[in-house]
Amino acid sequence: MALLPVAEAVARVTQGLDPLEAERIPLDQARGRVLAVDLAAGLTQPPFDASAMDGYAVRADDIATLPATLRLIGESLAGRGFVGEVGPGEAVRIFTGAPVPKGADTIVIQENTEVTPSVVTVKEAATQRHIRPRGQDFAEGEVLLRAGLRLGPRELMLAAAMNHAKLPVRRKPKVAILATGDEVVPPGTDLEADQVVSSVPSGLAALIEAQGGEPMSLGIAKDTLESLITLARTGSASDILVTIGGASVGERDLVSAALRSEGLELDFWRIAMRPGKPLLYGRMGHQRVLGVPGNPVSALICGLVFLVPMLHRLLGLREEARGRSEAVLSQDLDANGPREHYMRAVSAWGSGGDRVVTPLSCQDSALMAEFVRADCLIVRPPDAPALARGGLVTIIPLDD
Repeated sequence: MALLPVAEAVARVTQGLDPLEAERIPLDQARGRVLAVDLAAGLTQPPFDASAMDGYAVRADDIATLPATLRLIGESLAGRGFVGEVGPGEAVRIFTGAPVPKGADTIVIQENTEVTPSVVTVKEAATQRHIRPRGQDFAEGEVLLRAGLRLGPRELMLAAAMNHAKLPVRRKPKVAILATGDEVVPPGTDLEADQVVSSVPSGLAALIEAQGGEPMSLGIAKDTLESLITLARTGSASDILVTIGGASVGERDLVSAALRSEGLELDFWRIAMRPGKPLLYGRMGHQRVLGVPGNPVSALICGLVFLVPMLHRLLGLREEARGRSEAVLSQDLDANGPREHYMRAVSAWGSGGDRVVTPLSCQDSALMAEFVRADCLIVRPPDAPALARGGLVTIIPLDD
């Protein structure tokens, strides 16, 4: 059976995934959530002509010849504007953000004036009006935030200014995580001979949460059909079931058999990728099933390459699933084999502004400490020729 190319595998795991339903949540709970519909402003900002400086609201005609002495007739404060009108020879004390009084068309900054209790003398000409016109920022009904946008601090500040207390966002995709293996035990366990700590669920859960999903741990299944089926059923309400290990073809790799008995329609289970060749994918009713390898680095890289795009489709994100860019090699690189290779690497910014990458010396898919050292992945296409130092490569930044 030929290995499936990575690009085709990504296309298959995301095919038919539609954005999840929307829900309305309070503004202060919306950080990191994805907007479900376009959002229009509920008001005009600023709602009136506002002063951009502390100073005096005047008529430009009155300060055409300097110095000009004007009669003070009141003041305009933020939240309490001047209710009258500025007439010829008059001025109003004004503060930043306050409404510009009727009749005034210029703000003279206070540094350019001399003041007595009843008059202000303008000594220097105004270089600009210092007025923020009504609607300069946005107008009521104007669509400013588009569906598919992940909401960060700037977007939430704008939504608040648009007078929205609640926002329509996509429901978080629910992802059940099922570890497998008789030898696997939870972190914190006093290990017996031949046991290993279950580390992958913690990494995948963090990845899922960071990308806008809701992880749910189903625990660790023993290498029996009964245990696998029992635990898998506890995650039946999730949108995606991720299994860890047991996706190969060994005698004790029972995941496929167990899930087939629950209705799994297997799509593929081997891809032309390194690390991550034994990747299982299929559907089980409404649920998508992704079986990642048991090796920690392989599992997390498969999560980056396949699970993240699935989550982004369910969230209706408009952005790319994982940003890719180009970088410059710091050393020669051997020709690649028949599988797409995701090489762990470290990078630095060169003097010319280029990102310069260096592959880690050991690419073993079980070495987690080395993986933490990396800040990007070099993506080598199948059968890519050798590259000399200074050549360009595609990278995926590892931004947590």
